[in-house]
Amino acid sequence: MAEILTAIFFLFAVIDPIGTVPVYLEATKEFDKLHKRKVAIRASVVAFLILLFFIVIGQIILEGMEITLDAFQISGGVILFLFALTMIFGGGKPEDEKSHISDYKHVTIFPVAIPSIASPGAILAVVLLTDNHIYL
Repeated sequence: MAEILTAIFFLFAVIDPIGTVPVYLEATKEFDKLHKRKVAIRASVVAFLILLFFIVIGQIILEGMEITLDAFQISGGVILFLFALTMIFGGGKPEDEKSHISDYKHVTIFPVAIPSIASPGAILAVVLLTDNHIYL
């Protein structure tokens, strides 16, 4: 039970749903309430499918590239540490992602689903949290 709670808190911190709110609000500022809801649902589903893909296929990709899980965990830890440093000392995620919005009609995938919800850190985290070693 403690391991599940730890994983949930870890994913909550890495996915950063609170930091995604300003990106979502900026991306959907020209939409009515119905379209805002559709963007939120579609972006959540797309991000879920991307993260699920990496949960299922991540180990196969690592084995195909002959990268050990230990090496991936070390490099992933370094990347997550760098993300944490930018969150503490640098400009936040919302400001950077809001500046890239140019087309308000196609915001479901970019920037709401990717990289705001299913960020590189979130993809890295779900691969680190799973050990899907397949015995063939």
